[in-house]
Amino acid sequence: MNTPSDHINHPPHYRHPSGIECIDITEHMNFCLGNAIKYIWRCDSKGQPIQDLRKAVAYLEREIDRRINAANLAMKEERR
Repeated sequence: MNTPSDHINHPPHYRHPSGIECIDITEHMNFCLGNAIKYIWRCDSKGQPIQDLRKAVAYLEREIDRRINAANLAMKEERR
């Protein structure tokens, strides 16, 4: 039986049929990568697959920009 706490601690749309939960994987990632995986993971379970996939792309783009900015900053620091 599902209780309200089950939907907070173990929402069914974040549990893979294998029993693995999304958080068990994403907690080892940074925020943007973890959120991208979260939206991909649940895209077919919440009734808004295109919206979830677009959100995943947005988080991936933020992560790409963050890494590009970090690399550019590191290059500037090396030149000093």
